[in-house]
Amino acid sequence: MAIGEEINGPLMKRVSSLARELKIYLVVGFAERRDQNMFNSAVIFSPSGNITGHYSKSHTADDEPFNTKGTEFPVFPTPLGRWGTLICFDRQLPETARILALRGAQLILVPAWGGYGEINDIMMRVRAYENGVWLAFVHPRRCLIIDPKGNVVAKDSGEFDQVVMATIRINPNARQTLLERRRPELYEELAKPRARQKSAQPATHFSAR
Repeated sequence: MAIGEEINGPLMKRVSSLARELKIYLVVGFAERRDQNMFNSAVIFSPSGNITGHYSKSHTADDEPFNTKGTEFPVFPTPLGRWGTLICFDRQLPETARILALRGAQLILVPAWGGYGEINDIMMRVRAYENGVWLAFVHPRRCLIIDPKGNVVAKDSGEFDQVVMATIRINPNARQTLLERRRPELYEELAKPRARQKSAQPATHFSAR
C-alpha cells in the first residue's frame, strides 16, 4: 500500500501538468491506491490536463496477488476517436478486446510489462484484425502500432529506446465486417463461468513396436 498513489496524487498531478504543457494526450500506468485496495491502473490525460479515461486491469496472472481486479471495460470518447485500454495480461484474453470493440472502441491502447516477441506481435495483430480497430502496444522492449486490417504500420527496432510514431486515420463510417457477421445466439456457452481444472495428472508414456 505504501507505494500506491491515489488518482489525484502528486505523480498524477505531474503527469497532468506535462500533458497540458505539451498539449498532448498522455497515457500513464500506475499503482493505484483506492480506499484500502490496490489496482493496476492506467489514466489518459487530455491536452488540457483533465482525465479523459481511467481503467483498472481486469485479468491478473498468479504473480499479482496484491492487486484487486477491475470489473469494467470503459470506452472513452475523444476528438480523435473512441478509445479503450487494456493492461498487460488483459490482452491475452480475446474477450477483452472484443467487448471494447462492441462498445465502440476504435483504438485500443495496451501498455504492458510482461511477455513480448514474435508470438505477442502475432497476437496483437490478430486482436486488431478480428475487432477492426487500431491498436497501440507499448512495452519497454517492444512497441507496435497496428491498423484495423492487422498490418503493423510502425514498430521499434528492439535495439534501443525509441519514439515510435504513425499517422492514424480513423474512419467513423468504417464497417467492422467480422463483428457484423457474428451470431451471438450461438455463443452463450462462452459467458458461462468455467470451473478451475484440477492439477494435471502425471504423464502416461506409451511405446509402440
